[in-house]
Amino acid sequence: MRGQILGVDVRSGDGLVAGEDGERYTFSPEDWAQHGEPSRGQLVDFEAAAGRARNVFPVPVAPAAAPPATPTSTAAAPVPTTDRNKYIAAVLAFLFGIFGIHRFYLGRVTSGIIMAVLTFTVIGALVTVPLSIVDMVRYLVMSDRDFAARYGR
Repeated sequence: MRGQILGVDVRSGDGLVAGEDGERYTFSPEDWAQHGEPSRGQLVDFEAAAGRARNVFPVPVAPAAAPPATPTSTAAAPVPTTDRNKYIAAVLAFLFGIFGIHRFYLGRVTSGIIMAVLTFTVIGALVTVPLSIVDMVRYLVMSDRDFAARYGR
């Protein structure tokens, strides 16, 4: 019969099982037929004999469902969306990248302001020109999914 352990006396090891028939059965440590100790709430299988539970075994619990093998599969994760276009961002980076216009377009206002301010210095212009070219190439090689995840709203 199947049942559930209602409690176990920590001093004596005696316990009480609620059987699926609605009756309660007592058991002693000698009736526990498994290594380890019984615990409250544990599902068990046992033989009922004159109000006692004999040969009490824990019921194996099925393992939890494993997560999908590929966490990036399109069926498991929602597809991110954006109202921005990576090709437009790349063109803006190529034409006006030194001023950070592409950063404003993508919602990166702080870095856009920094690039615009740096452009007015010679050293800043030397930094923003390569940075805008790197941004352009990065937008073009980035997948649509990654672009939407990074720059989506």
